[in-house]
Amino acid sequence: MSSTPAPALTPEQLRDVYSRMVLIREFEEQVRRLATSGTVPGLAHLCAGQEATAVGACYFLNDDDYIASSHRGHGHCLAKGMRPDRLLAEILGKRDGYCGGRSGSMHVSDPSTGNLGTNGIVGGGISLAAGAALAARHAGGNRVAMCFFGDGALNQGIAFEVMNMASIWKLPVIFVCENNGYGEYTALEDVTAGKSLPARGEVFDIPSDILDGMDVLTVLDAAHRAIARARRGDGPSFLIFNTYRYGGHHVGDKQAYKDDDEVKQWQARDPILKLQRLLLEQQAATEEELDALRQEASRRVREAADFAKASPEPDANQLSRFVYA
Repeated sequence: MSSTPAPALTPEQLRDVYSRMVLIREFEEQVRRLATSGTVPGLAHLCAGQEATAVGACYFLNDDDYIASSHRGHGHCLAKGMRPDRLLAEILGKRDGYCGGRSGSMHVSDPSTGNLGTNGIVGGGISLAAGAALAARHAGGNRVAMCFFGDGALNQGIAFEVMNMASIWKLPVIFVCENNGYGEYTALEDVTAGKSLPARGEVFDIPSDILDGMDVLTVLDAAHRAIARARRGDGPSFLIFNTYRYGGHHVGDKQAYKDDDEVKQWQARDPILKLQRLLLEQQAATEEELDALRQEASRRVREAADFAKASPEPDANQLSRFVYA
């Protein structure tokens, strides 16, 4: 991995990281409530528990850098700069959503923030990010692309084909695997062969590492090194962050396949609470300041919900718009 470590964050930056993580958690809880009430059409896949990977990986990306996400992508969207109100409107299928209510949760995109889209296909965003990285190379400059995918994508052929090409061409792309231990309802060890997950990248001579995805400082440092490597023209990196989704595969998932002790152990490692303790220990924030940040995140999400609910349904006469033969 690159020898360029992340710069030490100021107390203000650490509070900013905390506020972004709290916003994602609040947003996902709002989506959960709306989905439970039947307001969200289709399935909702939440990333509560995985906030450190989204915020930490995206923090050092520039506005014009690209990301490609997965079906569990609300956190990535918010971390890259998408607005909670328009994102929630899209999840509800409303006209004021980012894609006019057409994409819903699993295929939302936003060119203005470099978001190539969430993706309902397992590993579907991997090739999109590599393509964007190739385009950025030809266009000049130092833009990079980052793709997020779950541990289930480690068994998809597209991942290996893209890693091979990215290594050969030294594309400025960062492969980020959020290993939450489960592909839908199945434990990783039941379907994934091989003792070393990083070996999947190392075989293509891609610097690869497996790290604590519940520690946002660890994610920040690893992502900064990988981004710096890509901007220098040294090629791709493969980062596996061990993390955990506190909810099910989707909101209606009862999670009978999870062990209670396992859940408690991961909840004790909550990335938001971990950063909160650090901020207080280092006197980078007071309890009052952190409470104010939580209140602000809650306010923004409440306003986003009001906006999304009030947004009109798409007009039927617009059904063929954006459809091309």
